[in-house]
Amino acid sequence: MKNYIISATFLSPILLVLHLNLILLHITPVFSAPLAPIPTQKTSLQSWFAANILPYEKREADLDPTLVTAEKNVVIIKVRKDGSGQFKTVTEAVKSVPKANTKRTIIWIGPGSYKEKVTVERYQPFVTFYGDPKNMPTLTFDGTAKKYGGTTFSGSVTIYSDFFMAVNINFENSSPMPIVGKSEGAQAVALTLFGSNAAIYNCKFKGFQDTLCDLHGNHFYKDCYIEGMADFIFGNAKTIYLNTEIKAIWDEGGVITAHGREKPSEDTGFAFIHCSISGVSNRKTHLGRLWKPYGKTVFLYTDMSSVVNPEGWSDNGKPGVDSTLYNAEYMCTGPGANLHGRVKFAKKLTDAEAKPFLDPSYIDAAKWLLPPPQVK
Repeated sequence: MKNYIISATFLSPILLVLHLNLILLHITPVFSAPLAPIPTQKTSLQSWFAANILPYEKREADLDPTLVTAEKNVVIIKVRKDGSGQFKTVTEAVKSVPKANTKRTIIWIGPGSYKEKVTVERYQPFVTFYGDPKNMPTLTFDGTAKKYGGTTFSGSVTIYSDFFMAVNINFENSSPMPIVGKSEGAQAVALTLFGSNAAIYNCKFKGFQDTLCDLHGNHFYKDCYIEGMADFIFGNAKTIYLNTEIKAIWDEGGVITAHGREKPSEDTGFAFIHCSISGVSNRKTHLGRLWKPYGKTVFLYTDMSSVVNPEGWSDNGKPGVDSTLYNAEYMCTGPGANLHGRVKFAKKLTDAEAKPFLDPSYIDAAKWLLPPPQVK
């Protein structure tokens, strides 16, 4: 029998390869792909959403770890006016959510109108308001304007916490229509969103002035309805509104949006994509107006009826901010989308300029955005 001497120089690479193979046997590779851009055709929205906004089980590698933990531990609380649930009021159900909540808590609200001033506190993340799409509950209150941090607003429902979700809910402020020219009691908010990473599906927002206070954080609205008179979508959030119907209900005109970006460094702005705009007035409603000097609002692929004022946008008679406002449109349709009568500071986006708004990464969607839950 012959003996063979193998050089250490020759043997070392072999041992290294064997060692790496043993390590790889214990590793499950994870590949994450970026979410596809929102399609140019409205008819493709549902298939795009189904293919990209997947349940947490299929996206654990991308999602915020605290969100994954919460989604693995779901709690369902039933609210029924007839007493067949754990609670009869939404307020009682919300109060049962513990501080430093770590579980996705679905508050399943039965049909009917709940006249309550509801607040979800900062320490109550991962809360979902859920209703039956065939018999949507209404959360309503007739609160009027209050002061918070120098900003005037009010709210039937106020959400301070992160990772909030609402599905199939009517949010309403039942305060009477304000008197034109009188500011007291005018602001009447149906929903205020302070928290970040909020997803809103198939919900309706009804009020007059300042209906929806989209105040802070990354937000996503899909298949919703929003109506009001003046500034009825306002705040300083970074938001995508997708396939949402917007209705101006004041026959004297009005303003749809007022964005609150105060500094150019603030990474915020409203993006309305594949939405529709209608109303009761004719050629009187502005798409947006000056609230803060660097306000940012964009409409993309939106169908605009004749309710839209040919000027499109308003600087409230303060031309000094015309160069700082970011009021823009891209590939919109309908009689209200004619750009020929627009104010000089209105921006017509190029394909390259529109691209970032059509990318879900605009709101960091890959890290937190989930589809609505399937509740049975």
